[in-house]
Amino acid sequence: MDDAAATPPAPPETAQETERLLGIMARLRDPETGCPWDREQSFATIAPYTIEEAYEVAEAIGSGDREALREELGDLLFQVVFYAQMASERGWFNFADIARGISDKMVRRHPHVFGDASVESADAQVEAWEATKKRERTEKAAAKGLLPSALDGVPTPLPALTRAEKLTKRAARVGFDWPQADQILDKLQEEFDELREEVRGGDKSRITDELGDVLFSWVNLARVHGVDSEDALRGTNQKFERRFRRIEALLKERGKTPQESTLAEMEALWQQAKAEERARPQNPMVRAR
Repeated sequence: MDDAAATPPAPPETAQETERLLGIMARLRDPETGCPWDREQSFATIAPYTIEEAYEVAEAIGSGDREALREELGDLLFQVVFYAQMASERGWFNFADIARGISDKMVRRHPHVFGDASVESADAQVEAWEATKKRERTEKAAAKGLLPSALDGVPTPLPALTRAEKLTKRAARVGFDWPQADQILDKLQEEFDELREEVRGGDKSRITDELGDVLFSWVNLARVHGVDSEDALRGTNQKFERRFRRIEALLKERGKTPQESTLAEMEALWQQAKAEERARPQNPMVRAR
């Protein structure tokens, strides 16, 4: 099937606003009339902002604020446009090349939509997707003269929990996994015992090593049960912050601060905040995830 015929063109408004955004970025980077800050940026200096914007998108989704989500997605899109402009200035590639590349990849990885292949379920599509990715990684490794690995393509800069999950998932696909999920709990107990011994010894480097093993085992347990560990911890962080802020607010109503309160008093208020949260409706955007 012809790709051009398989994918409808973008609406005129979309094309118009995309061109406007690209023009704004080019103007900001103009060597003579552009913004001094934008002109001096590089791929390395922009990268931290990209990560920050991605997390702000996740935060907007978690808060259920649709307007904030629209705005944060715009900020994230601007990051892509920024990279495209810098690459274009160097003669590497441009925004059209980026869009073309991802479009070609999506068409290639969805032959059941854009071609003659068929899949029976979402799970079957995931298997087909992973098989295609594996073939592409193997071809890339061969082109570089490298020995292919099941762990190829897992980015080092990923958050540690996310990377641990991806590493264990890749290893599990080739059979390096616990036969039963309960065995991971046994491994966790083993790692806890080792951590306890190192804590008694007081050697910070050894405590760090064993604590890492415990966290890695927790991530593996989450993976087996279909839980995204990064998402789980992010949710708990947000939950802790909400409840602690509620404690502060309730204490203020009593004319007190946390420093002027007992742990027992704050624990009682924590339980109150917890009960209040459970009585409220859940965020619909979180349910959708």
